[in-house]
Amino acid sequence: MHVAVIPDGNGRWAQARGLGRSEGHRAGAEVVGRIVEAAPRLGIRTLTLYVFAAYNWRRPTAEVERLMQLFLAFLRAHTATVVIHGGRLSVVGRRDRLPAELAEAIAAAEAATRNGARLHLRLALDYSAREEILAAAARLDPRRPPDRERFARALAGNDPAAADVDLLIRTGGELRLSDFLLWECAYAELYFTPTLWPDFTVAEFERALADFHRRERRFGSLLARPAGGPVPTLPREGGTDGVRP
Repeated sequence: MHVAVIPDGNGRWAQARGLGRSEGHRAGAEVVGRIVEAAPRLGIRTLTLYVFAAYNWRRPTAEVERLMQLFLAFLRAHTATVVIHGGRLSVVGRRDRLPAELAEAIAAAEAATRNGARLHLRLALDYSAREEILAAAARLDPRRPPDRERFARALAGNDPAAADVDLLIRTGGELRLSDFLLWECAYAELYFTPTLWPDFTVAEFERALADFHRRERRFGSLLARPAGGPVPTLPREGGTDGVRP
């Protein structure tokens, strides 16, 4: 099962308490640790967190610098823990705009955890789904007509953990995807909650998963499938069935 999370609301949580926005981000990082720890026992094999969007560079310089320091501290503090628990950590998104020290820490964390199989934790950092899609399209062989399978491989970089998202959770009350995993979320179930990320608990995470497992997923067909069931193979473009989602 692949669960993606947009952990929104750190700044608003801090402001409501008369604190600086950085304190909200610090509190949010603690929640990440609890959710990551709970994920394997809840049947999650891949967990992708949207930690810094490409458009977040527009935020005040001081806040961006503090976030980069927080990401660096998180990697240094948790890489060994991920290894001990049999997990794998990787980062998706651009790296050329990151501070050199952070880029080096990412490479070290990925190398140290590359053999983990219990949970794949993916952090989307300086990430834009639109940019990823454009880059994948550029990698396709222009001499061959594109198809979904080849494009998905180009987008994922042959990483099976980047397969379709089953459940997308967004905290903080906003009801949009915000340029996050647009291709992978084509048939994802969506769960929105007004809870601000620092207040998001493992219990609410479990409720979101329980809600997911109660849903019927039809993928554009009339035959309902349980939420935990396999994703059917979609017809190729130009197929003869004439059915589209």
